[in-house]
Amino acid sequence: MERAGVAVQAEIGKPKKQRTIMKILKDWDLYLMLIPGLIFLLIFKYTPMYGLIIAFMDFNIFRGISGSEWVGFKHFESLFTNAQFINVLTNTVLISLYKLIFLFPAPIIVAILMNEIMNMTFKRSVQSIIYLPHFISWVIISGLFINLLSMNGIVNSMLVWLGFERIMFFMDQSLFRSILVFTDGWKEIGWGTIVYLAAITSIDPQQYEAATIDGASKFRQIWHITLPGMAPVIVLMLILRLGNVLEAGTEQILVMYNPIVYDVADVIGTFVYRIGLGTGDYSFSTAVGLFDSVVGLILIVTGNHLCRKYLGRSIW
Repeated sequence: MERAGVAVQAEIGKPKKQRTIMKILKDWDLYLMLIPGLIFLLIFKYTPMYGLIIAFMDFNIFRGISGSEWVGFKHFESLFTNAQFINVLTNTVLISLYKLIFLFPAPIIVAILMNEIMNMTFKRSVQSIIYLPHFISWVIISGLFINLLSMNGIVNSMLVWLGFERIMFFMDQSLFRSILVFTDGWKEIGWGTIVYLAAITSIDPQQYEAATIDGASKFRQIWHITLPGMAPVIVLMLILRLGNVLEAGTEQILVMYNPIVYDVADVIGTFVYRIGLGTGDYSFSTAVGLFDSVVGLILIVTGNHLCRKYLGRSIW
């Protein structure tokens, strides 16, 4: 014990730089495995950030960045005065809020319900079935639901059989956002339960045994043991979800919407795609993308601060 104490004191007495070098040398193999990930981040995440400067230029693809004219905040001014962008921003926020309200709690509920299943064969079967849609691309899912909800699809055929009128689901502005939320939930809820099931497995089983001895019902056990045990993961996922509020499922909407529902479905991601690739206005689309990123950063920092202040938990 005395030798260990002396070793610790000797370690503490060394300069911080020397201690850091010794830690790296001690776990050199782990740091070596870290290098490919850092190279990936550098090449594909940080290097492209240089291109953000074209948001402050009248970028010409033939002249390049060095030959394009600087215009300052011109594109941001046109962005915030663009009536079309105001509608796009509104759609983005609404669709994201719908998904946050209806889809964020869903994996938590499913994970809790699955945790109560005692038959392991049935539990594994259910897990496999609800995870499967995550691995299907949005292109395939779009085709599947377009066939199901088309004028001659199964759903409309059942409506006619029940005596109702046929519904043009993908061309009805009042229904399209609901379709986006439903299909996103069908695809991702099962996959989202993985994180929460992992959080549940980290809870000490003795807590449930003690609660059962004290006569606590299943609902009481979930409310006082399961949910508090999942709280750190729930807070983490909520903060990360807030950072993607302005994303709103761009890939999903691109393959499912059409010009008839642009007024209720065109979000920032699809707007950037259409402006950047459709009209070749790269400076304006970059300005929109930069605005999206800055708002996402602000939401993450704000969400983290509020969670730390009111819930006592945060990412940092």
